[in-house]
Amino acid sequence: MRRLLDRLDRAFFAEAPAERLAIVRLLVGGFALVYLCVRAVHLQRVGHLPPESFRPVGVISVLSAPLPLWAVRGLIGAAIAAGAAFVAGYRFRIAGPLFGALLLWVLSYRNSWGMVFHTENLLVLHVIALSLGAAADAYSLDARRAGAPPAPDGRYGWPLRLLCAITVTSYFIAGITKLRNSGLDWAMSDILRNYVAYDNVRKIALGDTHSPLGGALVRYPFLFPPLALASLAMELGAPLALFSRRVAVVFCSAAWLFHLGVLLTMAILFPYPLLGIAFAGFFELEKMRDLRRPRRAGPA
Repeated sequence: MRRLLDRLDRAFFAEAPAERLAIVRLLVGGFALVYLCVRAVHLQRVGHLPPESFRPVGVISVLSAPLPLWAVRGLIGAAIAAGAAFVAGYRFRIAGPLFGALLLWVLSYRNSWGMVFHTENLLVLHVIALSLGAAADAYSLDARRAGAPPAPDGRYGWPLRLLCAITVTSYFIAGITKLRNSGLDWAMSDILRNYVAYDNVRKIALGDTHSPLGGALVRYPFLFPPLALASLAMELGAPLALFSRRVAVVFCSAAWLFHLGVLLTMAILFPYPLLGIAFAGFFELEKMRDLRRPRRAGPA
């Protein structure tokens, strides 16, 4: 058991270059910042909703009544400012955790007024994980003051491993939920087909954006059991991506195709994984610079 724990410890705290973690910070933080800016008007509109619509979820459960509109707007503005510092890597030891906390609060507050946007969960958890590590020791304003870039170290590896663990856990939980709700009938029956049909009919009735492709495909029942089985296999097999780089590539590709399928058949957009940013922690992104550098010609 001790030997196993030692191996797990070495794997979780495996050395990684500061540049790799910094690139992930730029990608994840940049997406979160743009997401906040794009949705800022929508996020503050909850301040105009009737107080009886307030149903606090998550960290917002500490409130017994809605916040005044000025406080809602102030917190959104503070989250955007902290997000800018997070991306720039400025005073990261303070700005990092502050942005993680404000992002969690602002998005949870919006979700306390109606539909819970579970598409945001993975993004928030990734930002919090990055905020706890030394993600600004390269490609940042803090790094410019520090001087020479640091050598690869375990302190740059564990936040990446944590990001990956959070990612595979989220998909694994989705697979377990399917089994608990439907059992193997999820992959052996018309459950997925009926869900696609229901989702599109509901959206048509409400005048919302729907998927003509999804409506057309439900006419072919034989298509859906293989798709349901593939999605279940991807989700239940997600933890294996932590132990093999090749498996990680297969998992990330399958998860990306899954979200593309959801977009095409139900018009449900998961921008964070579809842009590939949700899977950035699995890859050695710092090596992309070497691919862009022109190779010097050798001696004649």
